[in-house]
Amino acid sequence: MQQYKQERAPIYEALGRFKRMRVVPFDVPGHKRGKGNPELTAFLGEACMQVDVNSMKPLDNLCHPVSVIKEAEELAADAFGAAHAFFMVGGTTSAVQSMVLAACKKGDKIILPRNVHRSVINALILCGALPVYVNPATDQRLGIALGMPLGEVEKAIREHPDAKAILVNNPTYYGICSNLKAITDLAHRHGMLVLVDEAHGTHFYFGRNLPPSAMSVGADMSSVSMHKSGGSLTQSSFLLAGPAVNEGYLRQIINLTQTTSGSYLLLSSLDLSRKNLALHGAEIFQKVVDLAQYARDEINAIGDYYAYSKELINGDSIYDFDVTKLSVNTLGIGLAGIEVYDILRDEYDIQTEFGDLGNVLAYVSVGDRERDLERLVSAFAEIRRRYKRDKTGMLQHEYITPQVVIPPQKAFYSEKRSIPIGQSEGKICTEFVMCYPPGIPILAPGERVTREILEYIAYAKEKGCSLTGTEDPDINYLNVLEGE
Repeated sequence: MQQYKQERAPIYEALGRFKRMRVVPFDVPGHKRGKGNPELTAFLGEACMQVDVNSMKPLDNLCHPVSVIKEAEELAADAFGAAHAFFMVGGTTSAVQSMVLAACKKGDKIILPRNVHRSVINALILCGALPVYVNPATDQRLGIALGMPLGEVEKAIREHPDAKAILVNNPTYYGICSNLKAITDLAHRHGMLVLVDEAHGTHFYFGRNLPPSAMSVGADMSSVSMHKSGGSLTQSSFLLAGPAVNEGYLRQIINLTQTTSGSYLLLSSLDLSRKNLALHGAEIFQKVVDLAQYARDEINAIGDYYAYSKELINGDSIYDFDVTKLSVNTLGIGLAGIEVYDILRDEYDIQTEFGDLGNVLAYVSVGDRERDLERLVSAFAEIRRRYKRDKTGMLQHEYITPQVVIPPQKAFYSEKRSIPIGQSEGKICTEFVMCYPPGIPILAPGERVTREILEYIAYAKEKGCSLTGTEDPDINYLNVLEGE
């Protein structure tokens, strides 16, 4: 497809034509172009409410696109170097689940790292596939899980040659990248599909000198959070597919869970953001790289913090690093990442992406300005001056290798009972426990509760992490397998 065609935004253009038609609405949504909810219209703006419309012939249908949405998907596929692209309005969660559901059915095995987003394990609960975990290496200093070592992937394939697919996080929240090309080639030699959770890697497709994208190395499917680093509205994403994937079947899988009332606000934001990145992505992300590097250098100059980057690369578990990620280890000042995260928001009016027990992540994008980064750096310096304390007793590492006893689906739907979490050691968990963000389970259905896990949960609660996933909102009780 010629470059000039990337200047098109078919959904956006169709909405403009529709507005000019002055159609009288006797369909949904019931606010009728904003007139039925004046307070909401005043808040969001009339221009926004006028294009919050339902599917119709001039605007196509997300579930079965034949005109403007189809054209927009073809432009997206071309821009990302994919055979097919699907507009997703249920977030990257929906895209990830669609990948897994398309690749696996009940009883099928899928090879994956344990530090996946909960959406992956949710998909296993839905379809009944069986996880084969490749435990990532851990950086003890930083307290983070790394990528998938190639040797560990090879071992998993040898032991489970009947696995249908391999799923890779690339990059991780922290910017860690696996050897995606080697893993993809290895999987394909053994007849396995390669699925990539690329939620934090939109910029890989458009920036210069960044780690390779999933589609560029021949992966079969990839979930891309366009709203994270691509500029679209929250909850809008792309599901990309390679030539070996049946487009019609994948669309059917998507339609199992995706809404039949696709938001045209989200769809048009995807359309316009793709256009912007296709035409200007290289310059946009060069600016992001420069801003992140400036902040990284300044934070490291403060002392005690560690804003890490490419120096971590070891050719295996850290095959590459995403330099747009401003990940800062805070243990040197005696504070957990979540504590710094809270101080930044509560005392400095700075909202970072997340804090865990050892790190805080500031998400840098094209919308940031140098003076914004200067304010962040100054806040880090002041927090060190005001709050630094002895780091004795700080938890040193975060990843805990799980003990998987039964499949997630079986555990989730089993007979269960609720017991005080302090009495759950040795029991089989039937629900999730996780800090959100990042949404990586500490416990998942079917895993054994260990003393180490309970200590980790208690420490996370003490430090102020937002724990989620359990029926009990206070995480004082845990659902475990009946009879355990």
